Amino acid sequence: MKTVFTTGEAAKICKVSQQTIIRCFDSGQLKGFRVPGSRFRRIPRDVLYKFMKENGIPTDALESGRRKALVVDDDEELVELIRDALEADGRFEVRVANNGFDAGMMVKEYRPDILVLDVMLPDINGKEVCQRVRMDSALDDTKIICISGMVEQDKIDELKLAGANDFVQKPFEIETLMDRMCHLLDVEPVEARQ
Repeated sequence: MKTVFTTGEAAKICKVSQQTIIRCFDSGQLKGFRVPGSRFRRIPRDVLYKFMKENGIPTDALESGRRKALVVDDDEELVELIRDALEADGRFEVRVANNGFDAGMMVKEYRPDILVLDVMLPDINGKEVCQRVRMDSALDDTKIICISGMVEQDKIDELKLAGANDFVQKPFEIETLMDRMCHLLDVEPVEARQ
């Protein structure tokens, strides 16, 4: 369980802009501390909880404090590798699907913060999954990272037009994928946390 949050993480939990959190921090409405020798602000969990209660912000996002990731790939070994890395990181709650149909059902009920999506699924094209996610306004905040062995730039551009936020070429290092996920979710990169 996280005990201290960055302004970006606090903003996501409170569903406000990072600037709002920084303003509240700088005006003293939201207590916290600065990391010695840097300009980084940090907000302890109990302070953030109190702030959310006082301002009528639902605290359910703080209760788990973890980002929801859905990993979709028909390569079960790769899925397990990604799941293990995310669970070991401790900041992610992970669900997996091995085909587009299951992914479609899960996205609707799970509403992940981030979707790691293989483009070449046996039953549906990744581009179509991107389009379906983007057509559902309840999933506006869901980030999509497509993964694939394909390299044609026009295909990557098509995925981005269909709603993908990023593309990672297979084969890749798990750290690379996690860094890109952290970047999209405005979470500190993995190495910054050790």
